[in-house]
Amino acid sequence: MFKLKSVALAGLAFSALLASSSALSTERLRVAGNFPVDHSVSRAMEVFKEKVEADSQGEIRVDLFPAMQLGGATENVDQVRSGSIFAVFTSIAYFSRSIPEYEAVSLPFLFDSREQAFAVMDGPVGEQLDARMGELGFANLGYGELGFRHVTNNLRPIDSIEDFEGMRIRLQPNEVHLQTFRALGANPISMDVSELYSALQQGVLDGQENPYNIIASRRFNEVQTYLSDSGHFYDFINAVANKRQYDALSDEHRAIVDEAMTVAMTWQRQAAAEEEAQWREKLIESGQVFTPISTELRAQLREATKSVADSLAERVEPEFIELVFQEAHAAM
Repeated sequence: MFKLKSVALAGLAFSALLASSSALSTERLRVAGNFPVDHSVSRAMEVFKEKVEADSQGEIRVDLFPAMQLGGATENVDQVRSGSIFAVFTSIAYFSRSIPEYEAVSLPFLFDSREQAFAVMDGPVGEQLDARMGELGFANLGYGELGFRHVTNNLRPIDSIEDFEGMRIRLQPNEVHLQTFRALGANPISMDVSELYSALQQGVLDGQENPYNIIASRRFNEVQTYLSDSGHFYDFINAVANKRQYDALSDEHRAIVDEAMTVAMTWQRQAAAEEEAQWREKLIESGQVFTPISTELRAQLREATKSVADSLAERVEPEFIELVFQEAHAAM
């Protein structure tokens, strides 16, 4: 009886040891995002998680923290930089202060279609940007769509350039974005998106600009009356990892992460494109007053903001800006 009991205990101990060993061998990747859970970016994070865990047969576990669970975009970028999390899904604007070259693909009215935008970002321009990220300790894993950005406000419909005069409008921390709205006569203010709803609600700001999906999913339509289709910038998201942690993965695990991100970003781009018109209709149905930007006004806005590219040359090599324009023209 004593022998049997000892054997049984030894078996349990061995099983516990195996379980413990398995748990210790599992790599855990903490991935954050600042988008609401129903946004295509947060759903793409789920696609990434599912494929990584399936392809690695559980050797890699992905812990997701969407919807600002670990703070706003600025905090998430800092967390990736320090290595407290593996990666973040966010707008490229949150890297533009460190890498001003990102401002070159954020110039006003640069792109006429998402296809043109991705033809540029998936080519030599994106490769150079990824190299700059690597120099700063980041590993860029892929680009997705945040989309064309549109103005909302509580002052008036946008029918002319003069309607921007004095408008207190929130923008991302991107100097090109800020200069663009200064050129239109507005009073732009850089602010993290986590603070935006309350600032609009309290009247600290008159307006903001975002893709339709962000306006709707963050419920800015509840505190904004007027909506346009200005499409003044096309905005990308990127998935960015801590380079030390990424490089520390085995070749096999790194390949699994890369493939899963390619699948996730391809899925996200398609979902964002399919859902854009639906998001706009939701905003109109919610009661926002929609005013389309006329062809004449769009041309005037483009002309009024042409000088922004010239000022960018003070912060970014002119050769890189020229490459962006060349690639954009070639993709038309």
